[in-house]
Amino acid sequence: MRVNDPEAVARQYATEGNLEARRSLYANADGPDPRELTLEAVSECEPRRVLEVGGGPGELAARIATEVGCAVVMVDLSPRMVELARARGVDAHVGDAAQLPFADGSFDCVVAAWVLFHLPDIDKGLDELSRVLAPGGRLVATTNAERHMEELRAVAGKASWERTFTRENGSGFLEAHFAAVERRDADGWVTIEDDELVSGFVDSLDADGPLTIGPYELPLRCRRSSSVFVATARS
Repeated sequence: MRVNDPEAVARQYATEGNLEARRSLYANADGPDPRELTLEAVSECEPRRVLEVGGGPGELAARIATEVGCAVVMVDLSPRMVELARARGVDAHVGDAAQLPFADGSFDCVVAAWVLFHLPDIDKGLDELSRVLAPGGRLVATTNAERHMEELRAVAGKASWERTFTRENGSGFLEAHFAAVERRDADGWVTIEDDELVSGFVDSLDADGPLTIGPYELPLRCRRSSSVFVATARS
């Protein structure tokens, strides 16, 4: 998948099928859960009003509203994802993270979980996220490392993917827009024991041409490497 091509992203998330195929890979995972670290980073700042961009089907937004006890608004480019989020009771809207329909300083916290690498112009997107944050507010941005799930990607012939926002370069992007940046890593392993999970992953990719599944043996052990960046808006 060309992760920051708007047309490819629109195709990828037109339905929930591709996303669910990749999410199912993590059923048998060990180590810290980056989703929980993301929720903790939001809860720590005790926000009253939170924006999640690229929130997909809305599970995280719903959890923030319930467990943190604050008002949550979600935007996503995909009408289908917004539909699914609304079914969970989330105040969700079709919208672009780089062109947000909110006034300056509208939110205490903005969440961008596995979404910044989809932005065609990441600096423009970060400018917009910082704009809607109140002075001293918090951006929580979750992403993967370059070697994340490399064993599985090698099976699909995609051992090296170019990503615009990763564990390795994320701090550099954020430091240009925020007063302080902290990185929290969540590493572990995923064990895949079902051929259907492997083939489902390959089928979920928006490749430029046909992909051939390379040789592998079950169980397939894959390195899981994600990071949560916590960035503080300038006062």
